[in-house]
Amino acid sequence: MTTTTDLDFRAREALRLIGPDPDNWVSDRPGIDHNVTIVGGSGSGSVFAFALRRAGIGRVTVIDAAKDEALAGVWLTRARMKKLRTPKNLPGPELGIPELSFQAWYEARHGAEAYAAIDRIPRVLWAEYLSWYRQFLGISVRYQTKLVRVEPVDDFFRLHLEVNGVPQVETTRKIIFANGVAGTGGPYIPPVLTDLPRTLYAHTSDLIDFEALRGKTVAVLGAAASAFDAAGVALESGAKEVHLFARRDAIASLPINRVRGYPGAYFNYPELSDAARWFQAWRFRQVGSTPPPDAIERVIAFSNFYLHLSAPWKSAKDQGNRIVAQVNDNVFEFDFAIAGTGYFVDPTKRPELADFSQHIALWRDRYQPPTEQLDDDLGTHPYLGKAHEYLEKVPGTAPHLKNIHVFNPAGFVSFGLPIGDVPSIRRDIPAIVSCISHDLFFADWEQHEARITGNNIAPDFEDSLYAAAVWKQPAKVGTGY
Repeated sequence: MTTTTDLDFRAREALRLIGPDPDNWVSDRPGIDHNVTIVGGSGSGSVFAFALRRAGIGRVTVIDAAKDEALAGVWLTRARMKKLRTPKNLPGPELGIPELSFQAWYEARHGAEAYAAIDRIPRVLWAEYLSWYRQFLGISVRYQTKLVRVEPVDDFFRLHLEVNGVPQVETTRKIIFANGVAGTGGPYIPPVLTDLPRTLYAHTSDLIDFEALRGKTVAVLGAAASAFDAAGVALESGAKEVHLFARRDAIASLPINRVRGYPGAYFNYPELSDAARWFQAWRFRQVGSTPPPDAIERVIAFSNFYLHLSAPWKSAKDQGNRIVAQVNDNVFEFDFAIAGTGYFVDPTKRPELADFSQHIALWRDRYQPPTEQLDDDLGTHPYLGKAHEYLEKVPGTAPHLKNIHVFNPAGFVSFGLPIGDVPSIRRDIPAIVSCISHDLFFADWEQHEARITGNNIAPDFEDSLYAAAVWKQPAKVGTGY
């Protein structure tokens, strides 16, 4: 069996053989602290840091509001699935270097046969792999660093931060939002729950105390994977009963988002027309997100789990610190409710973007769908450029927007994938890094031109190196030469 020491040796050899990281070629600018600031220090943020380093782009900082590595991202906090929902063999953080892949990491610890035996990647092991990836590559994340406000100033940004609770201002030329499902919006709370005391319900994005639900009757609203995952943890934690309520009349069994299925669709999707991209996003919303079979099997293994189909809640009231809910013609009582209802996307609702969010082009600004495909929620997704950059609603009003790149699920309508997840790494991170490299280079072209063509560089060798070999024409007889 390959050992972890062997893997680290092979990974170091792979990095040695592709050559050292290029020196930072980006010209320094007075008063600028960072060339690129990556917001989000989990998987995506780490991959961006490595990709930018390999592109020779230095002065990159990665910030995360979480207290430490264990609380950054979702894998050890709000993610409750036992396995990732994506296939185990999708290219991801390794960026084409096999020795940095999850498979190499896993086989070094458990063997090739063990890897062949798993169908998907266990969630906790994925978190361990990402921790190894960061440590092995020396990627530094500044935890307890919260982005409060982005202030555009000419051709850079002032970042208003809270670092360990203390206000601090830094400057950057580029921003990448690699900050997860709520990064350009927030958790969606169904209106039927909002009048209840906050002690009686939670969203799956919350850090829920499931042990406190032992012996309690729990309702879960929603039929996507996160809802089934929450129901599973509640049952495993000893809930008396768990009822899951779905608005749809069946739990979809077909994979409705097939973009990741083959390279033709995967790589060319961003070039589709607005009408085609909108239709695919609308179709996805109509059918609904599909939980994997093991998420369903996890809950139906319990005899005290009940699935309600075609069962939207009509009302919910607090009576004696219990929830009384009317669902169709039935009335139920619960001790607690969990909203597994996903997230909304709307950059105008993000406080850190308040200085300029009104200038961001949204899909409703760029495309008018047919009446039968109207969807207000899809309309608030940002209409992103080819490198996931914000675009201006009105050209010329906010040119700085092109310097903000969005690598989170806000890119769904534009790019057709759950952006920020493993499937989007191979296609989109190189495109974003390439665009950043282009922009930084041409923004300072005069300096680069002088560097390339200037005469202030010492020659590689002196004329004396080849002087003895220079051919001299022999003198002609009688000519005096």
